[in-house]
Amino acid sequence: MSTRRDFLKLSLGAAATALPLLGTLAPSRAFAASGARTLRIGNQKGALSILKGRGTLETRLAPLGVSVTWTEFNAGPVQLEALNVGSIDFGDVGDAPPIFAQAAGAPLAYVAATLPRSQSEAVLVPHDSTLRTVADLKGKRVAFNKGSNVHYFLVQLLRHHGLDYRDVRPVFLAPADARAAFENGSIDAWVIWDPFYAAAQATLGARVLADASGVVGNRGYYFSSLDYAKRNPDVIRTLIDEIAKADDWGKQHRSEYAGELAKLWGLPAPIVEQAVARTQFGTVPITKAILGEQQKIADTFLELGLVPRRIDVYEAAAPGVA
Repeated sequence: MSTRRDFLKLSLGAAATALPLLGTLAPSRAFAASGARTLRIGNQKGALSILKGRGTLETRLAPLGVSVTWTEFNAGPVQLEALNVGSIDFGDVGDAPPIFAQAAGAPLAYVAATLPRSQSEAVLVPHDSTLRTVADLKGKRVAFNKGSNVHYFLVQLLRHHGLDYRDVRPVFLAPADARAAFENGSIDAWVIWDPFYAAAQATLGARVLADASGVVGNRGYYFSSLDYAKRNPDVIRTLIDEIAKADDWGKQHRSEYAGELAKLWGLPAPIVEQAVARTQFGTVPITKAILGEQQKIADTFLELGLVPRRIDVYEAAAPGVA
């Protein structure tokens, strides 16, 4: 249990404390061109870490005169903060953090996306809960990470079932604290993503009230800065191609992929295998339609008072978006 708790504390739960930092970031610094080129990647413990371990990206970029450096982060918002202050050129993130980063003036550019991963987030209830439908959430205490992908999912799920966000009693908790609250019965439901979702099923007997299928996409995104993407389209193309290859390998070798992630996350292999089993693998280009999905999230967060102003997500389109 200690390994799992360490993971819960140090991983995506850090997003809750990182979000406020985005409002106080220093102005972004322009990419400084020099003779040799560098690609500075910020990675979480996930797909990019697996790519790092294989070394294929460095081999592909060497003929272009590009060196690669890697910096590991424990949450997407911290990666975006690093981008805003000019410390990295590329990273991976969920669908919610870029909204806050753009609202804070970060010069980010969406350069690729995953396929929708709707089955990888869900509303969980205790196995003996009397809650059976989404409508049963009315008046109940529902825990989730404020300003996250599951915050948006919950809002849309409630609307999908004829309820309003104000019909539930939100309890804002990072994953580690939400798990503890779920375990001791101080909340009625928990909205969470994998691998926390799979861990709760395996170790707490959590029951799925609803996942995000047919409600929201829950994509992951790869980002750069607008300036770097404009100056280095060949580097970005090569990088996305290598990510897509690793993604395709994971789709065909789910057990081995899960094994690598289990080592990175410090979680038992069966838990990670369950999370990987419902993962939709695939890397796709950014389109206006995909940016439209992000715009809906941004507009929803504005309605909820989570961002201070309306943002135009299309301003974060990398050059060449169709």
